[in-house]
Amino acid sequence: MNLSITTILIIITVAASLLAWNKPELMQRWIFNPYGVQTRREYHRFLTSGFIHQDYLHLFFNMFTLYFFGSMIEQIYTYVFGDLGGVLYVGMYLIAIVVADISTYIKHKNHPNYNSLGASGGVAAVVFSAILYDPTNNIYLFAIIPIPGFILGALFLMYSYQRSKQTRDRINHDAHLWGALFGVGFTILLNPAVVVRFIQEIGSFKLF
Repeated sequence: MNLSITTILIIITVAASLLAWNKPELMQRWIFNPYGVQTRREYHRFLTSGFIHQDYLHLFFNMFTLYFFGSMIEQIYTYVFGDLGGVLYVGMYLIAIVVADISTYIKHKNHPNYNSLGASGGVAAVVFSAILYDPTNNIYLFAIIPIPGFILGALFLMYSYQRSKQTRDRINHDAHLWGALFGVGFTILLNPAVVVRFIQEIGSFKLF
């Protein structure tokens, strides 16, 4: 049985999350703690934190999103880049997880009690890469409301930016924002022609 790269990433993430939930010492070792990174040089946290989650709902939402958008990007990358496509897809996902936490590290490196976890940075990169390739395709908000990808993407970026300046909830909006922006930049760097197609599709789009 041949498993897709996306399926393998999901299996690894689910396994890591379950393991961390049952072994608190692993959770503490893998979670993103900026203070621990700075004082003890525990740089592995930038990556390991992207494979563990807070609870089942957090895990389900990220993996559900990764399954649909990741499968799409995996196919596109394989079509555009051939055998190298899979490597580029995994590279984007993993690098996005790390890059998405850099802003968080800078902001909270002197806060010993601050922790963050989850694959949101990598997932956001995949989603926004998909939006670049197919901007007018509907994304279903809350799995109910259909909104064209480029519109929802713009709203998501504005929302994440505004919320990143506040600390009223436990969601790492910085990771969402920078993961999404990295996905856009990485996609354009790999395939600059996608910008032309994106603009053309937006230009010919009719909401009604």
